Amino acid sequence: MRIFQILEFNQFNTGSVHQMFQAATGLRERGHEVTIVSRPDAVLQARAEESGVVFAGIRMRNQFDLSSIVMLRKLLRARRAEVIHVHKGVAHALALAATWGLPVGAFVVNRGVSFPLDFWNRGKYRTRRVDRIVTVCQQIKDVIVSSGKLPGEKVQVVYAGTDVALFDPERWDARAFRREKNIAGDAFLAAQVGVRDWKGWKELIDSAADLAPTHPRLHVALVGCRNEGEKSAVAAYARERGIAERVTPVEYRTDMPNVFASCDAVVDASWAGTGITGTIREAMSMQKPVIATNAGGNGELVSSPSVGWLIEMKNRAALTASLREAMDDPSRAEAVARNARAHVVNGFSKELRITRLESLYRSILAAKRGSLGGE
Repeated sequence: MRIFQILEFNQFNTGSVHQMFQAATGLRERGHEVTIVSRPDAVLQARAEESGVVFAGIRMRNQFDLSSIVMLRKLLRARRAEVIHVHKGVAHALALAATWGLPVGAFVVNRGVSFPLDFWNRGKYRTRRVDRIVTVCQQIKDVIVSSGKLPGEKVQVVYAGTDVALFDPERWDARAFRREKNIAGDAFLAAQVGVRDWKGWKELIDSAADLAPTHPRLHVALVGCRNEGEKSAVAAYARERGIAERVTPVEYRTDMPNVFASCDAVVDASWAGTGITGTIREAMSMQKPVIATNAGGNGELVSSPSVGWLIEMKNRAALTASLREAMDDPSRAEAVARNARAHVVNGFSKELRITRLESLYRSILAAKRGSLGGE
């Protein structure tokens, strides 16, 4: 198949770029002809070309960018696109405009956030030119079917996938990240990735402060600070809560398996916006016990107490209790961690996701060819 993966974001500090790139390279490995369309970026282009994926840089300044519409339309026609898979709002709008009046084999839209559709964006999903909407969890499907008044069969759940060969604890040094950040070898290291307010990082620091008097080994790493301002905000809040020496603000990292290898637990205390938290899925693959709120579709990943702790959003007492249990009951934490990796390998792997996308594209194309044949 000739497949286009289109996304205006071009930096690997967002989950959407990682998942788009994973789909593009995974499909290329299976012999498909894949093109990534994104805003110009040397790093993304180099990584695409190293993987045998064509890269096309288009500015895509906004959803009304006429020059980008014209360029995208020419590209789609020249490369005879069979499958168009868009991953964000600007890409979605531009691809709809660029394909106006053109035959489209399969037009697929990704939806990875749990916010409801509204008056302003509902039409982009309801249009007949969109063949399928792919959501990263059932919870998001339920939200957009309801808010967008969409037929259920138009929306398909394809769980985001983890490269379980890369996120394999046997491959990584369990002390490298600790040494780098001067975190004691005997500390109980709990990490969370993401420091936007809705990620719940303050809630994690609050729970760590609750535990500090009785659990002196607890240390928190907050990973993904995008600049010095975010690092300073984390440090200031930790000082305010009286545990500055027990909290390490960490820059954005590209070596998450290495980071997780040093952790004793991984937390996601999000209370808005999330689909299924990718870093929780990756930590589970790294055989780490996880604590996650039931935001978005996290309950579909942390689906039973045997694979992790699932707690209510903004429930400080529950977060504190879960951390305490993970520290005080190491035998249970170890059993949960083993089960967690098996759970991801069997249900949330990269290979399974690529197979499901490949099958979805083929089914849409086959249905359209059958319809044309019937006429």
